[in-house]
Amino acid sequence: MSKREAFVEAACKENVDDFLQLIQLHKDKTDPFDAEEVIQEMSRDQREALWGKLASLLRDFLLEVPPERWGEATDAESAVDAKRVVAGVTLVATVSLKVLQDGDTYNGLLQIAYQLHDVLVSLPVTEAHVLLHIHMLCEAWWKKDLKDKDKFGRIAFVIALKKSFLLAKPGAELQRLWSLHKVLSNVDYASEYGEQLGKQLVQCFLRPPFIRNDEGKRFMVFLFSWHVDFIPLIHGTIKNQLQFFNKMTVAHITEIYFRAWKKASGSFQEIIESECVQDFMKCAILIRRSSPVRNKVQQIVFYFHKRKVYRPVVKMLSALYKPILWKYLNVPNFEVRANATLLFTDAFPILDPDQEIEHALQKQLDTLMVLLFDKHPCVRCNAILGVCKILARCWDLLPAVIIVDFLKKFEELAGDCSSGEVRCAVFTYLCMVLDNVLSHPVLEKLVPRFKYSLHDTSEKVRVAFVDMLLKLKAVGAAKFWDVCSLDHLVVRLAFDKPHVSKRLAALLFDSYFPADATERDLCGRCISFIQMNPVAARKFYQYAHMHTAPANIVKLMLAIRRILNKCIQSNGDNTEHTEGNKENSMPLGENPLGLEKDVVASLLEVVVVLWKTIDKTLHHNEETQKQVYARFGAVMTKYFSAFTDERCQDALMQMASYMPANTVATFSYGVLSRLRKMDAEAPPSAYGQLLDCMCSWGKTAGIIELISDWLSEALPKKRGESAKRKVTIQVTAKAKPYLALAYLDYLLLRPSTRDKVLALSQGPLKQLHTLLGNWKSLLYSHLSSSTDGVAGTDLALKVFMFHARLSVHLQHKLSEGREYLLSLEHTATWVGERVLPFLANRRQGDGDDEAEQSRGLAAEITKSFLSVCTDVLVCLADDDFKAHVLHLCSLVVLSETGYLCIPALLPVLKELTESYQLTGEEQDAPTKCLVVVANIFQSIIELLARRFKKEPEEGKQLCQSTLSSLADFLQVAQACNLSGVFDTLFAIVIVETRYTLQKMTHPEEVTTPETMEDLPPLSGTLLSVILKSPPVARAFSAEVLSSLDSDTFGTLTELAAVVHLLAVLRHVGQSNACLKRAAVTVQQQIHTHADAGGDIQGVLYQSSVTTLNEILTHWAD
Repeated sequence: MSKREAFVEAACKENVDDFLQLIQLHKDKTDPFDAEEVIQEMSRDQREALWGKLASLLRDFLLEVPPERWGEATDAESAVDAKRVVAGVTLVATVSLKVLQDGDTYNGLLQIAYQLHDVLVSLPVTEAHVLLHIHMLCEAWWKKDLKDKDKFGRIAFVIALKKSFLLAKPGAELQRLWSLHKVLSNVDYASEYGEQLGKQLVQCFLRPPFIRNDEGKRFMVFLFSWHVDFIPLIHGTIKNQLQFFNKMTVAHITEIYFRAWKKASGSFQEIIESECVQDFMKCAILIRRSSPVRNKVQQIVFYFHKRKVYRPVVKMLSALYKPILWKYLNVPNFEVRANATLLFTDAFPILDPDQEIEHALQKQLDTLMVLLFDKHPCVRCNAILGVCKILARCWDLLPAVIIVDFLKKFEELAGDCSSGEVRCAVFTYLCMVLDNVLSHPVLEKLVPRFKYSLHDTSEKVRVAFVDMLLKLKAVGAAKFWDVCSLDHLVVRLAFDKPHVSKRLAALLFDSYFPADATERDLCGRCISFIQMNPVAARKFYQYAHMHTAPANIVKLMLAIRRILNKCIQSNGDNTEHTEGNKENSMPLGENPLGLEKDVVASLLEVVVVLWKTIDKTLHHNEETQKQVYARFGAVMTKYFSAFTDERCQDALMQMASYMPANTVATFSYGVLSRLRKMDAEAPPSAYGQLLDCMCSWGKTAGIIELISDWLSEALPKKRGESAKRKVTIQVTAKAKPYLALAYLDYLLLRPSTRDKVLALSQGPLKQLHTLLGNWKSLLYSHLSSSTDGVAGTDLALKVFMFHARLSVHLQHKLSEGREYLLSLEHTATWVGERVLPFLANRRQGDGDDEAEQSRGLAAEITKSFLSVCTDVLVCLADDDFKAHVLHLCSLVVLSETGYLCIPALLPVLKELTESYQLTGEEQDAPTKCLVVVANIFQSIIELLARRFKKEPEEGKQLCQSTLSSLADFLQVAQACNLSGVFDTLFAIVIVETRYTLQKMTHPEEVTTPETMEDLPPLSGTLLSVILKSPPVARAFSAEVLSSLDSDTFGTLTELAAVVHLLAVLRHVGQSNACLKRAAVTVQQQIHTHADAGGDIQGVLYQSSVTTLNEILTHWAD
């Protein structure tokens, strides 16, 4: 039996094993059996018989085990056979399509295709392998243009579409999808199937991988030509998704729109123009400046503007802009005018090539002139930008008269005193014009007229002006010193802010630090710069490292060194053999260069500035670093001896701090002695450089030891305490505790020195920490007695403060546990138990002066410690420490004179509120703590109210001192939704106002307040703080409404107090939904008191009703 006959014979259910065996042989590349060759060799009758038998075989197996049951365990074996049969039949059918010839009858093959089509529809996704082969069969059937090809083409198209959505890299599927795109030509969009398919197709425009692929873009361009009604659906989908696209994806989308418009014709092109392109134009004009899609919409429109080289685009833009652009350029809304100006200038000129051009062009130029002087600065800025773009693009095409007119307008706008943004825009966008070399001759004459803009009051304008000078220099359009004199540039460099001075340094760099200059020339330019303006010179060299290599900086430093050597007639410098004779040839006692001492000091300062800029770089280049150390180390001793001026000495000490101690041995050995002998009242400028030197040399431990010795000696010894015997070298020197604290303050304030201190071993630092803590006993003695000790009260208070500060630093840097937090907790306990009792009032005659001093000192101690607690709460505090601080705050507000500490209490409450809120824990402990915070705040407000009532002036001063911290606390309370704060504020305002109304004795005294000054003093002050922050003001308004809805206020006087509050809020411009509802609620409640008796009550009722009517009328408008 031949292979052909055996193959036909095997195509039945009885011989299915033989059939599957033959299929396996076909897949085996080592076996010579090839199903395609066998089928090709068959006669037409044999092929028809084969297809018919395979159709029956497939039908029998699918009836026995449908695809829906392939996953069931009970039919596992039958399902396997069914899968293999389906796969085998699919393979034979696919191979048969390849050998199918014209005129062949393929009814059996068609029956197979129908059955496999049904399998494909119901096949589970887990059978991906079988699904792929059936999919390929359907695709091949459609491409062969066989009977019922549309049915098979649709299913192949839909599957390819779905697979392209699922794959991260759908390149291959997109190629297959494009090969099937003509399937859509036979799909009726208006049919139910067409609508469903359309919903799937618009998903293409939501997937960036699809959009970025070339085949994907090609397919999406084709979709615009499927049906006219499908285009708006595509456009709406893209618009809704635009906010989620990045800039690159928007660029691809824009390309798709343009290619679709370019390929379209007739009604399709008209719909794309009107429904898509013109719609984007309208959106770009009407969209708000704050919209997240504004730039993306403009990007799409600008893409069409850039394609104006294509003649149909020019005509399209003219037709689409004509009904909308000119109208929107004249609307009242400035944002619309600004957007329209941006589009108009970018698309300029908007001309119809089939109509008269000159008249339309002149009209547009006149429009530009008008827009340059629009009443709103935003429009003027956009007009300046647009005109500069036009000049840069069309300079050689515009008439000279028009160009001159535009530049004259720029000159006027550069002096626009009403808007700094407009002045800034002139110089920012003129840089675009400078890119066109044809503009240089004209602008060279124009820009000198702007020279005074260098001194503009707006920093932005000065920055833009200097940027324009840099552009002039870069393109060679003009000499910048012809625009602004060098004197003006140097003065502005000296005193302007970094944003301006950095640019000025870049502008002047080639003048004072040319790359090809000799050392002699560099020094000459440096000295000239210093003589012109030493401050500007220092700033210039501060930024020099941004424009040159570190090697050139070192070159200038060593060149300045040679100049300084000549000034002191160095006789012992043998480190430079090449210049030794020159340096030693001058007679002693003369200054060969004739430099003044101020110039010498400035040269030293320049060296320091240069050294600072390359110090980190030198650490990575040991050879250069050693050279610099050696050169300067050889002459530093002579510099200290020769240059005795204070400025010189300061600069030399800074230089010494950059060098190792052994390179400046003579100086370094005496630094600690100088610090020890320093005058007790010396300012930081006298010892700061010395401390920096000690820290940079790694001798910080010596300073800490000196501080500890002085503080230990100044601390009075307890009775009976005797010093331990030890052998020491006695140095007669008086202890200087104030200077010791000044040294410690300097070291802890600056990050560079603080890091050096905290890098020490814990032994000296713990010893210092313990020593500072021992001063608490002295501080308490001053609290309890008026007798003076060895150290004054002020000193003891400062030491106490430094003990707390040092605890914070040590906890942050060194301690992994709670050692120093525990120390702070003990201090909090000490303050609560030993200090706060002194805040109690004393009876008259019971040592009033002494009690007053003790109260003042106790208040200072408490405030100092609370300020430290505020810093700890920011980042170091745990729950235990927060509990201690919260307890201390509670004790403070319960003290009789606790009001003295209110300015320090509010920042602590703010940090506590934030810290508890940031934990995010909905537990009882944080909630209870926040309740305590609200109660403490209520107590603070009550303390303020009592002080205002008892001592109005003192209360006013106290309240003024808390304004800043109160505002910060209220903002945090609003953000964290802390309950119990705003109801306290509202209650105190109403209580105070009610009290004022109750004191009135004559009807004439009843007046309605208009300003916050008309309210009681505390209420006015609190209200001024509340209204500064809109979120806080809204929270307060909500509390007003909430309190009124709860029927908290029932008397006429209380309701009248609320009316007074609303009247003030109305006059200061406050208006929101809560306040309006509150006014309506008060109006409803106050009518219950219409029969109020008494003259004052009656007048109060009438006044309140009248005021409420005015308020509601005003807010209704």
